[in-house]
Amino acid sequence: MPRLQPINNPAAPSRREFLQYLGAGALGLALSARNARADVDVSEPPTYDLSPGPKKLRGLFPIGQTPFTEDDKIDLDSLAAQVPFCNRGGVHGFVWPQIASGWTTLSEAERLSGAEAIVSAGKGGYAAIVIGVQGPDMAAVTRYAQHAAKIGADAIVSLPPAKVTDEKALLDYYQQLGRVTDLPLFAQSTGTMSVDLIVEMFNTIPTMRQVKDEAGVPLERVAELRRRTNDQLRVFSGQGVRTLISEMELGFVGHCPYTGLADVYASAYDLWHAGKRQEGFDMFGRILAFNSLGNADGNGLLVARGVFKPSVHARQMPPVPGGGPGGPRLGPKMSVKAIRKGYEDYLKPYLRA
Repeated sequence: MPRLQPINNPAAPSRREFLQYLGAGALGLALSARNARADVDVSEPPTYDLSPGPKKLRGLFPIGQTPFTEDDKIDLDSLAAQVPFCNRGGVHGFVWPQIASGWTTLSEAERLSGAEAIVSAGKGGYAAIVIGVQGPDMAAVTRYAQHAAKIGADAIVSLPPAKVTDEKALLDYYQQLGRVTDLPLFAQSTGTMSVDLIVEMFNTIPTMRQVKDEAGVPLERVAELRRRTNDQLRVFSGQGVRTLISEMELGFVGHCPYTGLADVYASAYDLWHAGKRQEGFDMFGRILAFNSLGNADGNGLLVARGVFKPSVHARQMPPVPGGGPGGPRLGPKMSVKAIRKGYEDYLKPYLRA
């Protein structure tokens, strides 16, 4: 395979540029019904070992927020504080940086220092740490992945390259990434990435046993993904995790909401998978009811819980392919004071962190 070269326009690579820097060595997609497994029963969700022990790549894996100081520098202390917050709350994992983190606004130096702060904060903790490694070209992606392995991340995750829809090119991208480190690889699907593509990635990339599926209609795809991978592919949800109960019923293994209420989400998940499904249902209902109070942004939720400093802000993020909050937010924007009142009035007994 030819040596990979940086693309000319990192902010918006074209399909032609992406194919050039990937090279022409993509394996052919085996997009056929041979992958179907009619003998796998996906009518029930899988069962999980919820006992304490080594970090497991399943459960609630919130996407971390990125706080900035008043002079627009990344606030590493506040950033890293999300990890002990998750550990206190029994949250199963933590992911940074992805779309909700504003990864496109971050410099390489900010991403590397942020990853180091997060992994350091996670040492000896309960939550598995997953570092995002997508970038403007394959050389940058390789640097991010190798850095994540060097500092001790538990796994890596990558969005697909921007504006690339050719499935052979996408397959080759993830195959190359899978060869960079031995860390477990989460692929994030977006746009029109097909079930056939994800199954072929699973079949040809030994480290890719997780997918955060945000392509198409994930609730309609999960049964086929489970069946065609012999229920070995761990499917995670995104899009704000507004359908948690349906996701668990259909066999999603993990869920990626925002961080501010991750402990309440984790309670709902743990209760439901412990066989206390009514209590899990009720716990998730509290999240939906809280969200009906108004539009609470990710930073505000964490300021109100004492995780972020009151002075932090988020950078303005341009539209990202595959992005979006999973639907319109309800009501007017909530102040930190209003969020705190909502916590006090309705959620205080259920906040574990």
